Amino acid sequence: MTAEEQTSEGQHSIPMEGEDITPKKDGGVLKLAKREGTGTELPMTGDKVFVHYVGTLLDGTPFDSSRDRGEKFSFELGKGQVIKAWDIGVATMKVGELSQLICKPEYAYGSAGSPPKIPPNATLVFQVELFEFHGEDITEEENGGIIRRIVTKGEGYNKPNEGASVEVVVQGTYEGRVFDEREMKFDIGDGEGLGLPTGVEKAIMAMEQGEESLFTIKPKYGFGKAGRAGYKIPGEAILEYRIQLTKFEKSKEAWEMSTLEKLEQSAIVKEKGTQYFKDGKYKQASVAYKRIVSWLEHESALLPDDEPIAKALRLAAHLNLAMCYLKMQEPSQALENCDKALDLDESNEKALFRRGESRFAMKEFERARGDFQRVVQLYPANKAAKSQVALCQKQIKEQHEKDKRLYANMFQKFAEADAKKEEGKDEVKDTIGSMDVENGGAQE
Repeated sequence: MTAEEQTSEGQHSIPMEGEDITPKKDGGVLKLAKREGTGTELPMTGDKVFVHYVGTLLDGTPFDSSRDRGEKFSFELGKGQVIKAWDIGVATMKVGELSQLICKPEYAYGSAGSPPKIPPNATLVFQVELFEFHGEDITEEENGGIIRRIVTKGEGYNKPNEGASVEVVVQGTYEGRVFDEREMKFDIGDGEGLGLPTGVEKAIMAMEQGEESLFTIKPKYGFGKAGRAGYKIPGEAILEYRIQLTKFEKSKEAWEMSTLEKLEQSAIVKEKGTQYFKDGKYKQASVAYKRIVSWLEHESALLPDDEPIAKALRLAAHLNLAMCYLKMQEPSQALENCDKALDLDESNEKALFRRGESRFAMKEFERARGDFQRVVQLYPANKAAKSQVALCQKQIKEQHEKDKRLYANMFQKFAEADAKKEEGKDEVKDTIGSMDVENGGAQE
């Protein structure tokens, strides 16, 4: 379109020209490239984009400028964080591109406007320059471990939760080579047993139904330092996964379950966790046991006959969690679960023993000895506890010897330092005395 509109004052406005880039082709957003960008890649939904912009009314009156502030503006594309025209327009731009976007009211601030600078039903003009964009970090820690780029946006706002049943199509690649490609149906939490890295399950839990996305997964969430021989993936490999979530059914949250359902599901999940543990899949086992705790820890509607069943399930969950964390070399987490198990059964043999192991791993040898001695006192037949008491005593003795040597050396250094100070004082006295002799004695 090349026709010009006029303002109410009769001034000529900015020419209404450019390509209609709206999905509906209703002329709501016109784009005119002022400078071409580089490369072929365009930003995707969810990408974080960085731009500079200058906004004016159709008569050229400026109302906002990131350039005046000297700071680039960033937002997540396609998430409704900006006006519709920007989500549409920036999605068509390449890095380095400078374009003009003419935005009709229905794609900007509509009939309300944005007082005081933008009147109702205003057509706006933006000069937008795209500097960079990158995918969305979906990790809780925001450490860049799993980066998502949305190819096709999903439907609704629901996402799979822990234990949800999902149907997905996955394609894993490493350095351009496809190493895994299949359609799958499984429960979240079981993926690792099916050859999927933990990052894939975390990725799926961030997706909406119907969504297709590309994920870059760093080693921590991939196959780690060990790699995966079956897929010919070396250690510390960065993986790429293309995932389509075709269907899912969320597992019930605790508040959606009856007491009977919680007890029944806890028993089922306990068996699943035990099998994971036997297979050496300690992370997956821990996820299963944590679900039991989440269901039963604060359950207040238990019948008298159900209370001992729930208590036994909770106790087993904490004991098994402690063992999982010991296997994963996370002694502080193991210690926490031992304490919770002992809150339920203060003289539990396994809880006391595993707390001793946790404290030993944390080099708290005297406290560890106390736990093992308590086991021996309550359960004299426990030979392992007797051995651990002896091992703790050995470590405590070695620590005392080490401390003695450390303090002896420290005191020796202090003594040497004091001796040097005294020598320094004597030298000063000798110097003053010699000066007195040379000068014929002190002067009155």
